Amino acid sequence: MYSARPRIRRSAPAGRRTRLALTGPAALLAAALTACSGGASGSAEVGGDGKAPGTSISVNLTGKAATPGEPVKVTLARGKLKAVTVTAGEGGALAGKISADGRAWISERVAAPGTAYTVEAKDADGGSGRATFATAEAEKVNKLSLAPGKNTTVGIAQPLSVVFDHPVKDKAAVEKALKVSTSNGTEGSWGWLQDYSGKDRVDWRPEEYWKPGTKVTLDAQLNGVDTGADGGWFVRDYSTTFTIGAAQVVEVDLDRSRLSLNRDGKQVLDIPMSAGTPGGEKASWRGTAVLMSKEGTINMRSETVGLGDAYDKMVDYSMRLTWSGMYVHAAPWNAGYFGQANRSSGCVGMSDADAAALYGQVRVGDPFEMTGAQAKGTVAEGNGYGAWNLSWADWQAKSALK
Repeated sequence: MYSARPRIRRSAPAGRRTRLALTGPAALLAAALTACSGGASGSAEVGGDGKAPGTSISVNLTGKAATPGEPVKVTLARGKLKAVTVTAGEGGALAGKISADGRAWISERVAAPGTAYTVEAKDADGGSGRATFATAEAEKVNKLSLAPGKNTTVGIAQPLSVVFDHPVKDKAAVEKALKVSTSNGTEGSWGWLQDYSGKDRVDWRPEEYWKPGTKVTLDAQLNGVDTGADGGWFVRDYSTTFTIGAAQVVEVDLDRSRLSLNRDGKQVLDIPMSAGTPGGEKASWRGTAVLMSKEGTINMRSETVGLGDAYDKMVDYSMRLTWSGMYVHAAPWNAGYFGQANRSSGCVGMSDADAAALYGQVRVGDPFEMTGAQAKGTVAEGNGYGAWNLSWADWQAKSALK
């Protein structure tokens, strides 16, 4: 799986024979343990005269610049292993299992770049041994950003979203390392897409909106995963945990120029509004968008969304729906069109009072379901969180493991 690694810098030759210091009762001195490279057997000096026959142990990774990205394998020539501990760095450990015949142990995770490891082994007869090795440092390191933030409460449409600093060629290896668990057994799927920034991104969503109260945890066991020639290696793990809040859905009817907030199936706000002017680039998007952030008062300039010098305004109660610049916000300058016609530059505007009421009740992660003919197209999956605009089958097909 990790056959080519031209980006690993080697500072010293691997493959040196490593001696193990041995301890144990005098009657068991014949079960001495020795760590050797390349699977070769060796013996250590034991007993008073050093002539006792030795039983050797091999560690597949040796030296000071061993290749990372591979599991650690410890093999015993004779007898049975009782326990093996592989400690990484300043106290982390690699879990692993002893084979059915007791002759080998293999780690569940791979060795990470630039890490020193200590191997300690005990056999069934009381012999013990110790070996060390270090992996080569990565010449390029990949990192990521996670949404939502740790220990937050979000709306029922919020996906898990991972954006990578560098391209990910081996998407299957990365996806295997992303472990999602939920408090109620909710099932979902990862889907790979291109973020609006142009970076590789993978999102996880359930088939339908989350159930309120669901606790979600991501354990990204990425340390030691190689993302490919242009991406580099991960050198740490990541995690986040969040909770799903109330079942809130915002419905935006572009043709009627009205917006409603529904909670648990009941309407709590009904607001006249004016969306984007139909018939061109100023039209609004249709489909389901997810509230990305509540940004308060911000400066909006038309040049940042490709509309020349049409506007430059300080805008209150700004709620972002897409990376391309679609917001819901206060727009008192458009009061004559509220509930009557769509005459904005793409955003959904309303009165100060209505915007304040909506801003105070919506939550990041709430879905905004926008319908109507007066739209310029459907929100793309990478333009904010547009994954809900794909069927479940189409979303599942974006997984690297299906």
